[in-house]
Amino acid sequence: MLTFATCSLSGYAQQTPAAATPAAPAAPAAKEWDVSVYGFVRTDYIWDTRRSAQVREYNLNLYPLDEQLDANGDDLNDAGASNFLSVVSRLGVKAKGPDVWGAKTTGTLEGDFFGNTEASIGLFRLRHAYVNMEWEKTTLTLGQTWYPTFIPEVFPGVANFSTGIMFNPFGWVSQARIKQNLTKELSFAFTAYKEREFTTATATGGTQNSASFNSPLPTVHGQLQFKNKTWIAGLGFEYKSLQPLTVSNGLASKEKVNTTSVVGYFKYNNDKFHIKAYGISGKNLYNLVMLGGFAGYTVPGQVETYEGIKTTAMWVDIAGNGKSVAPGLFFGYTKTDGVSKDNPTTLYGRGFGGTRGVDNVMRVSARVDFKQNKFRVTPEIEYTGATWGDLKPDATFDGNNKKVGNFRAMVSCCYSF
Repeated sequence: MLTFATCSLSGYAQQTPAAATPAAPAAPAAKEWDVSVYGFVRTDYIWDTRRSAQVREYNLNLYPLDEQLDANGDDLNDAGASNFLSVVSRLGVKAKGPDVWGAKTTGTLEGDFFGNTEASIGLFRLRHAYVNMEWEKTTLTLGQTWYPTFIPEVFPGVANFSTGIMFNPFGWVSQARIKQNLTKELSFAFTAYKEREFTTATATGGTQNSASFNSPLPTVHGQLQFKNKTWIAGLGFEYKSLQPLTVSNGLASKEKVNTTSVVGYFKYNNDKFHIKAYGISGKNLYNLVMLGGFAGYTVPGQVETYEGIKTTAMWVDIAGNGKSVAPGLFFGYTKTDGVSKDNPTTLYGRGFGGTRGVDNVMRVSARVDFKQNKFRVTPEIEYTGATWGDLKPDATFDGNNKKVGNFRAMVSCCYSF
């Protein structure tokens, strides 16, 4: 029995068990929540040759000011300026959460230190605060983000923080936008919003943005866009109905500023360069930081009536796509086209000064981006010319014309994270 047991144990010990199949590595669990921080630290070094209509201590220049002669015949506005500023530095947070009703959800909260007024420069201000809900063919955006006339894929790549302001619409607004993909390359977006950043013009007796919240109707915008790897092209139409006042000349008022505008744009992109172009024409584009606004007409014993002032603008931007060095060239032009009803009592808008005003503005600039990893240095030279003229009955400016210009040299340094 002992011999049998010994042999049995010996035989068992020499048996090789079947190799165990290694377990497949477990797939990493998808993150239910994901939060990331982004932004950049930026400083702009700016030199100008002439006084200009400007924002935030000359960080953003609009157009050179009209000639203003003193008792000796010297132009008071023929004076240069310079500044070093870091207020456009930016900080943002992006969040991704669980699906909602079958839609992928993301949120963005972003701000910078530009301030909302000259008095608040250097203070943190809200830029974007919105959530996206994305289904297979439909995307819903709720919150504050770009005006629908600002196209994130098609805006000037200038070094100046203006991003083409005066020629390209600019600003953010709280909105509800639904985008439907009609095909793989074609989509249609419908947006309803209330003007907020930046504000619309204010009529005498009104308050900031009163024209927007007095109106029962939001501004509506529809846009058709084609997009593939090489081309982006779009066409948009907007209808705006604002009510500047509820009380005018001591009377209850329901008078509106009803206006329309149309935009068109395209971008071509390949490995070596890209070209962008944009055009807009419409009335009461003041809230987009453009020329114009609206005109008021008053008659004794009656409420003030209104008409939008027409503005037309266009620009072209061509730039290289080099990874370390990328030159660029920008040209923009905008013009005040006035009103159809003559002799307004008051002009509420931008580009007007007493009996004089800005008929047109043009800008040409050249830049070179020098890039290394997340750091960029961009020197840029820019010339902005404005034609000032005497006010005509139709709110255009043609007569006793004076052309003035501002030459700006700047260097922008930016570190992104």
